[in-house]
Amino acid sequence: MSKYMLTGIHFLLTYKCNLECDHCFLFCGPTSQGTFTLAQIQKVYDELVKIGTIKWVYFEGGEPFLFYPIMQEALRIAHKMGFKTGIVTNSYWATAVEDSQIWLKPLKELGISDFTISDDLYHSEDEKENPAKRGLTAAKQLGMSPGSICIEKPSVRRQTKKGAPVIKGGAMFRGRAVEKLIKELPTKKYEEFTECPYEDLKSPERVHLDSYGNVHLCQGLSMGNMWETSLSELVKNYDPDAHPICGPLLKGGPVLLARKYRIKPRKRYVDACHFCYSVRLALVDKFPKYLAPRQVYNLK
Repeated sequence: MSKYMLTGIHFLLTYKCNLECDHCFLFCGPTSQGTFTLAQIQKVYDELVKIGTIKWVYFEGGEPFLFYPIMQEALRIAHKMGFKTGIVTNSYWATAVEDSQIWLKPLKELGISDFTISDDLYHSEDEKENPAKRGLTAAKQLGMSPGSICIEKPSVRRQTKKGAPVIKGGAMFRGRAVEKLIKELPTKKYEEFTECPYEDLKSPERVHLDSYGNVHLCQGLSMGNMWETSLSELVKNYDPDAHPICGPLLKGGPVLLARKYRIKPRKRYVDACHFCYSVRLALVDKFPKYLAPRQVYNLK
């Protein structure tokens, strides 16, 4: 039994996506590589039984509907094993409400517990009539109780009096978002970022898995490789304080991570995520086992 309660497994079923959104922190797109086979998924399922605390299994991407038959069969097996299941999709397949129901009915029959659609202008230029809206309508008509994720273009809300400006929109400044979205946003001195405010690296409740074997604690920050060491063993033996990246982040945030490995920081960053991603990018070659895959750092 692990020292923490890992309850959720999120399969990055594929890094391939029909879109190439500016805010994507995995650099997904039409030419991205890395897709699970059903045999690999079954191997993970065997490990989930050994872990013994997993309740949820999600399928995300990239765009998981690009490999619909594999996703459907993997969901069927997960449901049969007693896991709650969820999907995150951009709903590119929703060309009409009636047609969308054809895609969704088999999934509803598999007892999907959580169905989430990305519904924002990064995924469609039409705010009122778009695939996301059609997919949400179809799911509601089928009684699936869908949810939506809406990431807006980062904007600045100026607080009155002496308050610091607040960045709105919900984008995480990792991956492609660092290249595409930080221009002209307000920044802070790097010395202020002494903790990781977004991920629970000490006691993670969920991890993301990719077909290369990486067990992501945060996108591009891996616990280890489950094809080299079994997932159940990685989970059982995970020691955040001894992890070469998580350890410094837990003790002193991106500031300490940069200092420990003598990475000279810029004077200012948008937020802790931006700073951390930039330091990790500089450390990819030093820690290829823990900062992977390279493609989520836009490296070959």
